[in-house]
Parts: sequence; C-alpha cells; structure tokens
Amino acid sequence: MNRRLLLLSNSRDAEGRFLHHPRRQIRAFLGGRIRSVLFVPFAGVTTPWDAYAELARAAFAEMGYALESIHAAEDRLAAIRNVEAIVVGGGNTFHLLSHLHETGLLDVIRERVNAGVPYIGWSAGSVVACPTIRTTNDMPIIEPRSLAALGLVPFQVNAHYTDFHPPGFQGETRAQRLSEFLVVNPDVRVVGLPEGMMLQVERDRVALLGEGSAKVFASGRAPRDVLPSESLDFLLRA
Repeated sequence: MNRRLLLLSNSRDAEGRFLHHPRRQIRAFLGGRIRSVLFVPFAGVTTPWDAYAELARAAFAEMGYALESIHAAEDRLAAIRNVEAIVVGGGNTFHLLSHLHETGLLDVIRERVNAGVPYIGWSAGSVVACPTIRTTNDMPIIEPRSLAALGLVPFQVNAHYTDFHPPGFQGETRAQRLSEFLVVNPDVRVVGLPEGMMLQVERDRVALLGEGSAKVFASGRAPRDVLPSESLDFLLRA
C-alpha cells in the first residue's frame, strides 16, 4: 500500500491563524514536485464552501501550491482521478461523510490515496481517514448512509483531544468517552491528537509531529502518552 497521509488535529493555532503552525510540515510532506491540490470543503456548514475554498486557497498559495475545490468541479470524479494531492478540511464530520457518500467520492478517494496520492486532512478531515467516524467530537447534525469512512488507516483519531476537566463539571471526560468506545470496539486503537499535533503516515510507518505529545488508547490498557521521538508503526498493525 502506497498511502501517504498527513493528519492534523486542528487548522488554526492559538492566535486563530489558519494553517500557520503546520506549514513547514505540509511543505515537507508535499515536496517540490506537486504543483496543485484538490480541496474537499464538505465539512463546512456555517461557512459557505466558496468562502472555505478561498480561505484554503490563500493559505496554500503562500506555501507555493495552487488549490481547486471539488465542489466547483464540473466532473468531480474526473477531478479526483487526475489530482496531484487531496486536502480534506475540517468542520462537521457527519456533514463531511454524508456528502462523500452522496457524491460517490468515498470509494474513489480511497482508491487514489491507496495508489499513492498524498492526503492531508485536519479535524474532521483527519477523522474521516479512519475506518469510521465514531471517535469524532461533533454533533450528528445529519445522518450519513453509514458511519463507515475512508479506512485509509486501521486506527481511529480523536482530534482536538484534551485532558482538561473544568472544576465542578460532572459530564464525561474525553478519556471516558474513548474508553466507552473501546469497550464496544476492543480491537481498535485510538489516538487522542491534541491541538498542534499531527500524524504522518508513509506506507507502513507512522510518525507523530509537533511540539508535545499524543495519547494512545487501547482496550484493557491505561492510556499511554507518546512523543514525537517514538515510532508509532504499531498503529498500522491490526
């Protein structure tokens, strides 16, 4: 499998700057041969897709890449089949997956990425790269045909992961929610990916990028903190 993925937890940094913190990693990932990327804005709900595409286009132009949006393509399937790289934006994961199912793009994106086309996602765009979207934080504002997603990696991602627990808050923590997921899905690992962190997948290798740590959840084990210096290749072993 020739998969190449860069899965970001978030697109905006603490100061609200869009795609500012991962620019060095994105440039290194895409390299100099790629000239343009195809953007998938379907996770956008309150942000119109034209506006979302313009925001992404400006950010990628500063990195040296042209960007076209799939929603504006006359032939969406042809656009995916001829793309140099695929970029899937964040927003609402259920909205994103529903439109991927409805447009028939789910299978063709999977086919192209497995053939070696680079894939970049953030937030919902990272979660949808997993087998399902069951570890998203989003409200199910729309019902997709299925929760089954792209399945580009065998593990799950929880984007925007945090251990923060406000004083007096009696609801479940993020860790408790993910522990519930593992009770029902004991054979699946979950990566809690905090703000500013990202996973780079190159065929059978997985690296954690960013300044900080991530948390790996597995059934029957305590959650484990992992650092960028560690190999995460075990995540690709079912």
